[in-house]
Amino acid sequence: MRGEDSKQEAMFSYLSPDQRVPADHPLRAVRKMVDTVLAEMSPRFARLYADVGRPSIAPERLLRALLLQIFYSVRSERLLMEQLSYNLLFRWFVGMEMDEPVWNHAVFSKNRERLLNQEVARAFFARVLAHAKPHLSDEHFSVDGTLIEAWASQKSFQNKDGGGGDGSQFRGETRTNDTHESKTDPDAKLYRKGNGQEARLGYLGHVMMENRNGLIVDAMVTQADGTAERDAGLIMAYRRWRKNRRRGPRAPISVGADKAYDTRDFVKTLREMGIRPHVAQNLNRPGGSAIDQRTARHNGYQISQKKRPLIEKAFGWMKQTGGIRKTKLRGLWKVGWQFLMTAAAFNLWRLPKLQTAEV
Repeated sequence: MRGEDSKQEAMFSYLSPDQRVPADHPLRAVRKMVDTVLAEMSPRFARLYADVGRPSIAPERLLRALLLQIFYSVRSERLLMEQLSYNLLFRWFVGMEMDEPVWNHAVFSKNRERLLNQEVARAFFARVLAHAKPHLSDEHFSVDGTLIEAWASQKSFQNKDGGGGDGSQFRGETRTNDTHESKTDPDAKLYRKGNGQEARLGYLGHVMMENRNGLIVDAMVTQADGTAERDAGLIMAYRRWRKNRRRGPRAPISVGADKAYDTRDFVKTLREMGIRPHVAQNLNRPGGSAIDQRTARHNGYQISQKKRPLIEKAFGWMKQTGGIRKTKLRGLWKVGWQFLMTAAAFNLWRLPKLQTAEV
């Protein structure tokens, strides 16, 4: 018998958002892990807010909503609020009731700016890593950097002294970071990733990956220049070396990298820290490669070179899904916490798959 096309809407629902989400949905495992991390961070959140005044958006809900924005490539806070108004999956993940009103997008952005900074993002990232510890390697790592396009146009890159017009006609003009800066985002620098490529305004995002499962163990953002990748690689390698040293005597660690890191200063500094530099050899560099056969002949070096491309998968996810190909934020510190949160989201998305594979 044909069913009736009734237009009358039901006034009540007897199913909660949790009952409507499938038991095997990928976000269930992520939500469980996120709730544990946020519960551990609750004392830190309590210190960030006053004891009196108007209640703000709960920091736990802010962070869950931000993770959804990363997981589902939501371009703006306005679109995120639109999804929260009718998407039951989003409401369930954030922790909102069926009839709970959605925040205004400007209010959400304002509360996010007050809560999120490098310190909070770093603490969240570290808590996620603590839960991922059984899947992390303590000895073998890789480092690399990628260009993050700034939210600024080429026309905004104008002369610092105010001369040269409004920047709309810059063809044939010599422009450098010493004489010009972006009026929209002064922290962004003009940078060319490689020979023959277009120079763009942007930042450099750097990650250190452990080689066992390709999880990110460190991340940071710097201004874009020719030595930033190697400098950031040394900083992250030092952090890892110091952390391992605090735990007592351990086996030497190795750090893999591509040909851009094959310089004598970089390799020498790693060796002085007792770190094995598994850097890809750049035989075309004037003076030859800094990696000789004492390092390249070992099987561990060959394994590092095979594992190193996994870092590109992390960058691919962070750019295609996480939305850092072109940041919507301005300023080094804001782009920095966005990059850290995206790295944490990548680990959160990977961990349930690794846990399932072990069962």
